Amino acid sequence: MRWDNLTGGPGAPDAGGALFGAASVVTRTFDTPEFRGITFHEVRARSILNRVPGASRMPFEWTVNPYRGCSHACVYCFARKTHSYLDLDTGIDFDSQIVVKTNAPELLRRELASGRWTGAHVAMGTNVDCYQRAEGRYRLMPGIIEALRERANPFSILTKGTLILRDLPLLRRAAEVAEVGISVSVGFTDTALWRTVEPGTPSPAARLGAVRTLTDAGIECGVLMAPVIPFLGDSPEQLRATVRAVAESGATSVTPLVLHLRPGAREWFTAWLGAHHPHLVERYERMYAGGSYAPTWYQRQITRQVHELAAEFDIGPSRRGAARRIPLPERPAGPAPAEPVQLSLL
Repeated sequence: MRWDNLTGGPGAPDAGGALFGAASVVTRTFDTPEFRGITFHEVRARSILNRVPGASRMPFEWTVNPYRGCSHACVYCFARKTHSYLDLDTGIDFDSQIVVKTNAPELLRRELASGRWTGAHVAMGTNVDCYQRAEGRYRLMPGIIEALRERANPFSILTKGTLILRDLPLLRRAAEVAEVGISVSVGFTDTALWRTVEPGTPSPAARLGAVRTLTDAGIECGVLMAPVIPFLGDSPEQLRATVRAVAESGATSVTPLVLHLRPGAREWFTAWLGAHHPHLVERYERMYAGGSYAPTWYQRQITRQVHELAAEFDIGPSRRGAARRIPLPERPAGPAPAEPVQLSLL
């Protein structure tokens, strides 16, 4: 595994110098049902605030990622490519070889205290899920949230993990002093589809239950309806069922996002598609012949359908970024902390 002098190349997450040295890596396995088959690589990171590329369409500039790799094992996950920077494969290794930045809370506290930090919005969960199963053992998020709260620093979290409810008291305290936005990702409510494409995640119903708990506690929570999967989760009936369930959860908004297939994710998803839905392989080759994204006409069609359903069920479609209450940040006037770079979610 390549740890020393890791840069990941231009535009890669956490690029910009060595992240941690090989001598700082401790590898562990735990013989418990929830962690069986998963290897954890505990590291002491050298930086934790990552700058989003300027060309990104995301309405925030900085992210924090306490983990690399994700036991949610979503077959379409765009972040799979990042594991290749560690000489790990983007399939099974991404799902089972998890890098844990054990010093993330203390490192964030130090970087936020820097005179060069201007208090920009910090987004979490935009690369891999910060509430994946590993968080239940390592408990990095409470310290991260507390560090942000101490500085009254605005932040947002995007997750598929119901473990976020553990930190509800911390989130409420943080929301008293800073802008806090939460989004839960639920692309569909089809349980058969969920079991095959998102095998390590809580069920869609459980995630929507978390949305209800958060909103009942006064924490605004939107739903990122992502991904809408062509030919498998995009029928009018499926879209209607999902938007209805989102509305019933009390979500403040619903924002659709069609499946995109970047290198790393594309190969893994295509292999899964060939095994489970071989009749769709050719259709996907045609749909994604132009690159990582579905054709613009298809994306607009899905967006229009979801927005019409949202209006029918009395849930407002989100303006860009509004689901997580993310203000467009101003660029820092002076030099910033060390600037590892994060892949864009979109």
